[in-house]
Amino acid sequence: MRAEERKEKGGVKLFACIPRVAQRGKHSPKGCRVAWLRVDTQTILTIASHVITKNHRIAVTHSGHRTWSLHIRETRETDRGWYMCQVNTDPMSSNTGFLEVVVPPDILDYPTSTDMVVREGSNVTLRCAATGTPEPTVTWRREAGGMITLSNWHEEGPELILTRVTRLHMGPYLCIASNGVPPTVSKRIVLIVHFAPMIWIENQLIGAYEGQTLVLECHSEAYPRPIVYWTRPNNETIVNDNNYKSEVTAEGYETTMRLMIKNVRLQDFGSFRCIATNSLGENDGWIKVYKIGKPSTSRNTNSRRDSKKWSIDHNKKSSKDELILKEMMEELEEEGNEENSKSSTSACGYLDALTLIVMLLNVFPRFTTTTLS
Repeated sequence: MRAEERKEKGGVKLFACIPRVAQRGKHSPKGCRVAWLRVDTQTILTIASHVITKNHRIAVTHSGHRTWSLHIRETRETDRGWYMCQVNTDPMSSNTGFLEVVVPPDILDYPTSTDMVVREGSNVTLRCAATGTPEPTVTWRREAGGMITLSNWHEEGPELILTRVTRLHMGPYLCIASNGVPPTVSKRIVLIVHFAPMIWIENQLIGAYEGQTLVLECHSEAYPRPIVYWTRPNNETIVNDNNYKSEVTAEGYETTMRLMIKNVRLQDFGSFRCIATNSLGENDGWIKVYKIGKPSTSRNTNSRRDSKKWSIDHNKKSSKDELILKEMMEELEEEGNEENSKSSTSACGYLDALTLIVMLLNVFPRFTTTTLS
């Protein structure tokens, strides 16, 4: 009989016993009987071909009285222990064997932790109670990120200890129990961390001109998820209308707020406020919108406007009035060149100067003009 037998729970176990006389090629001597006993409970299970115990899972068979076998059906953990095969020879002979019943791992509902809600900064212990034979090994994993990579944790063991938890600890954890007997089992435990809102803004100062379309953006971290809204420079709460459109996107404990101003008006210059509030507190951030000039329309610097250059007929004698008119013409010409590079409003002033020259020509007909492109 083998010294140790291993059998998975639920199967059929067979112990074989071969008396020494049978081993020498002879049948068991007449009158010798083989018995099976449970050593730890001192219980007689079978004698010869008869089952003595009332356990219906026990049976005995033999092969020509040479090999006697003890059968245990639907093995259980309670079947684990020492068994003896005994032959009533003189002197009595016996042999023992140990039955090890292996059991797949199982995770107990209690005291295994359930989903937990904690405040940020507190200490947390997650528990995972597992049974099985051999005793299972318990390991911990993060469901989304695989291995736990934070510094304040212990990966292996029935307890996962997290000190001073932050929002980074939030999420589902898996406790996995294995003992070499399939299947491996696991349980999902969700850790929820509550904390007050925090707000951060990438650009707190934005320039805009009247009529421009503008988008303001604000980021918040909070759990439970916060109520978020915007206020205008006059502290009025903004609701979606023809000029304002507020959008919110959330993922986990992160929330992004966007406010679109479709047409910036004079009353939109000032400080807009984004606000986030939950059961643990409230926080806000400011974005100041200041006024800038509207960009001018782009112009082709190579194009030239037709201009008139005025010259004097030097073949005619100049008088005092003619010299005065010449100086006026040169000044107007210089002003015209400067105004030519300005906006259309300034060009109107240049046209007024040309009108004045035409009037002067009517007074002094001796002057002539030449047109240059």
